[in-house]
Amino acid sequence: MDVTLKPFNFAQAAARAGLGVDGMPLANRNTAATQVKGPGFQQELTKALRGVSDTYNDASEMQRQVQLGNPTVSLEETMVTMQKAQIGFQATMQVRNKLVSAYSEIMNMTV
Repeated sequence: MDVTLKPFNFAQAAARAGLGVDGMPLANRNTAATQVKGPGFQQELTKALRGVSDTYNDASEMQRQVQLGNPTVSLEETMVTMQKAQIGFQATMQVRNKLVSAYSEIMNMTV
């Protein structure tokens, strides 16, 4: 078997990786390509937190209505809403813990 090595072309390899010769992504050179389409991470996180908060507030209001004896609010529906709020809160705490862990790992990296 005859193996021949071709000379390494750094510019070509960088271009295949989507990088310029200086190591910067090619997308950063074109301002139209760097614009994010759709909501960003912060907006999505805010929306998710607002949803968890709204669910918790709904559960609290339903619980208050049951305690006041409102016949239009059932105990079963209130308990299901309270469980949904609890699950949402626990999931939010897990996401927060993962984000803090990832941040800690990044900050401990040596450059």
